[in-house]
Amino acid sequence: MRSRSRRHWSSLAHGEPGGRARTISLAPVITALAGGVGAARLLRGLVRVVAPTEVTAVVNTGDDTELHGLHISPDLDTVTYTLAGLNDDERGWGLAGETWSVMESLERLGGETWFRLGDQDLATHLYRTQRLSTGATLSQVTAEITAALGVSVRLLPMSDDPVRTHLTLVAGPEVSFQEYFVGRRHAVAVESLRFVGAQTARPGPGVLGAIADAEVVVVCPSNPIVSIGPLLAVPGIADALAARRSEVVAVSPIIAGAALKGPADRLMAELGHEPTVVGVARAYANFVGTLVIDDIDAASAEAIEACGVRCVVAPTIMHSPDHAATLASLLLDAGRPSGATSGRGR
Repeated sequence: MRSRSRRHWSSLAHGEPGGRARTISLAPVITALAGGVGAARLLRGLVRVVAPTEVTAVVNTGDDTELHGLHISPDLDTVTYTLAGLNDDERGWGLAGETWSVMESLERLGGETWFRLGDQDLATHLYRTQRLSTGATLSQVTAEITAALGVSVRLLPMSDDPVRTHLTLVAGPEVSFQEYFVGRRHAVAVESLRFVGAQTARPGPGVLGAIADAEVVVVCPSNPIVSIGPLLAVPGIADALAARRSEVVAVSPIIAGAALKGPADRLMAELGHEPTVVGVARAYANFVGTLVIDDIDAASAEAIEACGVRCVVAPTIMHSPDHAATLASLLLDAGRPSGATSGRGR
């Protein structure tokens, strides 16, 4: 097991002049655990430094829902659209140039429109639902959609079996994740949560192999509770990660005690976790060997290493694809065995 020496990367100067990340000469096989916008942005940077065909993303499906008779997979779609260059960066979800004629017509009829589905986005859900109804698996349908949209990264649903995140509210009932996140704008306190169906779910085809065979396993800066948590709840995935712990490197989604986007910090606090980089280290310690934290949290590095997790301090906010690519390069170095870095300064 490699030593937990701390490295500090202070600027984009570790890439090429002008801030563009240097292409890695080797062709490492990378597996990423992904959920939501932060993961999509990191993956977009990763494929700038590694051939997309060498990258596998195991994607959270605990957010999946059924609405209007359609099977909707928000995290799979966010990652797919982003890697295809079709995403709406300003809104943070959905497709660029989207129109809303169907939702407007549905609203006139008095139908449910709290979960907004754009006209182009509906085509994805219609295709997925139709294929699932004929007996295709979610993994098969995901492969078909990514191929049609020109995405070379292999996207694997964490499971083909249904797993659904349900949250019990402090002042209310148990609700689905989408009702909490979209319907109630994640503005209500949570008492507990559970991953319905996880105990009997099986890892999706290729998931365990992707973890076992990867040179580096990256845990994207996704919500530890509702994006990474569902993956860990599927039997076999947490054990597979623990077996590769030395090569598992995570990016903290918490910076200066807050989430850049979404309710990760509040959910951590409400469910008994410290909403800091140290809290992330404690939550991940069983399966993550290295945690990358932002420069602003550098003072917490020793406390993280006291948890048995190696700490790397670096700029982690992905202001642009170039920033994401530089962060991706750092992660690959941090996850490799000692002595196998690509030679950038420490």
